Amino acid sequence: MLLSVLLQTAGAVDFVAISAGLVIAVTVIFAAIGISKIAVATMDNMARQPEVAPDLRMSMIISAALVEGVALFAIVVAGFIL
Repeated sequence: MLLSVLLQTAGAVDFVAISAGLVIAVTVIFAAIGISKIAVATMDNMARQPEVAPDLRMSMIISAALVEGVALFAIVVAGFIL
């Protein structure tokens, strides 16, 4: 009885939408982790060598933008799957 009910409800579930939602969620989480690691490393190096802070800041912004671009691309691809 329970198995037949579960199988009927499983047929109504859209697994493509669930998987696309999971892809978007994982992408956002790992992009946030990557950007935070970039920021931590930059701040640590700025504390050690304050004279190179402007160069490090610019490198951090470029690196964060590249990570954000890859994350945005993954979200757009997952959105097209829907």
